[in-house]
Amino acid sequence: MLWRHLRNGRLNGRKWRRQQPVDQYIVDFFCPELRLVIELDGGAHALKEKRDEYRQTHLEAQGLRVIRFTNDEILSNLQGVVDVLWDMSR
Repeated sequence: MLWRHLRNGRLNGRKWRRQQPVDQYIVDFFCPELRLVIELDGGAHALKEKRDEYRQTHLEAQGLRVIRFTNDEILSNLQGVVDVLWDMSR
């Protein structure tokens, strides 16, 4: 659902890649121009909190910004998520 709003420059003309390798990780979405990573967390991520923290710290150490949304946020408030990303892409 989110990909429909990101692809083909639909979000403020920015180029996004999905399932993008970044260092040793594969991130859900990545905008090289903004150096912004979007991670989507499903229910299983609640059990992997420490690993996610380490991963985020590692990505941020590479000079990237990381923003996380839950799958529930995407399903119940997609426009709110898109609005946040729009603001970050300016």
